[in-house]
Amino acid sequence: MTKGQDRLKALMARGCEFLDSEVAILAGAMSWVSERNLVSAMSNAGGFGVIACGAMSPELLDAEIAGTKALTEKPFGVNLITMHPQLNELIEVCAKHGVGHVVLAGGLPPGGAIEKIKASGAKVICFAPALALAKKLVRSGIDALVIEGMEAGGHIGPVSTSVLAQEMLPLLAEQLPVFVAGGIGRGEAIAGYLEMGAAGVQLGTRFVCATESIAHPNFKKAFIRASARDAIASVQIDPRLPVIPVRALKNSSSELFTAKQREVAQLLDDGKVEMMEAQLQIEHYWAGALRRAVIDGDVEHGSLMAGQSVGMVTKEEPLAEIIGTLMDEAAAALERR
Repeated sequence: MTKGQDRLKALMARGCEFLDSEVAILAGAMSWVSERNLVSAMSNAGGFGVIACGAMSPELLDAEIAGTKALTEKPFGVNLITMHPQLNELIEVCAKHGVGHVVLAGGLPPGGAIEKIKASGAKVICFAPALALAKKLVRSGIDALVIEGMEAGGHIGPVSTSVLAQEMLPLLAEQLPVFVAGGIGRGEAIAGYLEMGAAGVQLGTRFVCATESIAHPNFKKAFIRASARDAIASVQIDPRLPVIPVRALKNSSSELFTAKQREVAQLLDDGKVEMMEAQLQIEHYWAGALRRAVIDGDVEHGSLMAGQSVGMVTKEEPLAEIIGTLMDEAAAALERR
């Protein structure tokens, strides 16, 4: 082993131990993309795959976990959306299958959710787009944090990855494992965040065009063709409707989303829906728009959720090769330093 590889192994040791994986790379959970094929391939390649539960029912999640287990003996996690109306049942499904890591996404977990997951023996990973929220989550007993910058694909916060890492790693990295996410496309960046104290990293966009990904060929082609500046954040049109911005490749779906927001805002105005229901309608809209693009290949009207690292996705290749390249780049960077 070279000095760079030795150093990389040492820097990733904490993250690998926490995830029980060979490399400290979490796969970002992407609705419709992060299903049994990509998740098992990720874990089999030495990383840590995560099923995107999204809007799945408990029955669908049950089948997806079983399907993933049939394809890998390695550990993998499940990402649950905190505002899912059946969150408790989904947690029970994860517990039934002995899932070792549950990732909670989309705002502060409702009361009891963290305790319920930990009672099953699983570790809880949460997202923190701001320091105050991170501290609150740490106090509530979570096991690890993902700090995700606005360069990421899908739902995003307002601050860039590099700023969040500088602000949060010095204060939090000693207390619990922290994974850095958003805009990471090469190994040099991974090495940098590990040196700053991260236990590991999370990447999503970089894996969409893996050979094992079931994303439609049109969806993959759109990623391969896109540059960083094509991945833009959605616009909130009504301040009363707390719509979390979503980063995706530019296409007609942006206008469709604006129309959807107007429609939901009107329902709120007319007192026909409560705020929670309004937010769920928006979430279901995204689930449908994503499905159109990922599964049906409608890249014009579907949603092409992608992070700004999309410019570094240049071809379709096996997952093991993507991870191998990232690790080689990281080790070489550490060797040079």
